Amino acid sequence: MAEITAAMVRQLRDSTGIGMMDCKKALQESDGDMEKAVDFLRKQGMSAVEKRAGRDANEGVIASYIHPGSRLGVLLEVNCETDFVARTDDFQEFTRDVAMHIAAEQPTAVGREDVDPALIEKEKEIYLEQAKNEGKPENIAEKIVQGRLEKYYQEVCLLEQAFVKDPDKTIDQMLTELTAKIGEKLSIRRFACFRLGE
Repeated sequence: MAEITAAMVRQLRDSTGIGMMDCKKALQESDGDMEKAVDFLRKQGMSAVEKRAGRDANEGVIASYIHPGSRLGVLLEVNCETDFVARTDDFQEFTRDVAMHIAAEQPTAVGREDVDPALIEKEKEIYLEQAKNEGKPENIAEKIVQGRLEKYYQEVCLLEQAFVKDPDKTIDQMLTELTAKIGEKLSIRRFACFRLGE
């Protein structure tokens, strides 16, 4: 079975506009073959979302969330294709929920591609050393490193985090569902957290 890399998942996501976890599953099901992965997604009924992938999402909103006590604040940019969609209740509620989620879970990046590669290498070194200290053979240690790295991504990447109000869904799944419901390409572009005294 081919190794599914973050770059492959990102490439499929960029070409289809479909969520990271769905893209990863499609690549796993198709043994890393991009064309077969697209076919898999289409068979799963995600072709409507796929058609939106080539569109530009230059409209949207910058949402804010101030935690009670005014010691923590979040600014978040979410993009869509039209200003009409940016004013809808569904879009506004989504941005508020995601800004509140960021305050609660404190991710450091939107997606895997936004995590500093030097930081990933450092984490890999730490995980490898931990596995060796646990007496694991090298081939097993590599698998342990990959597993722990996946968990790390789920902790620091906003799109991969479980939503605080509904832990059965990731932020990426919520984004995909809203994209399908609204009928426009949506994306979380960036965010910033502000903590009093930092």
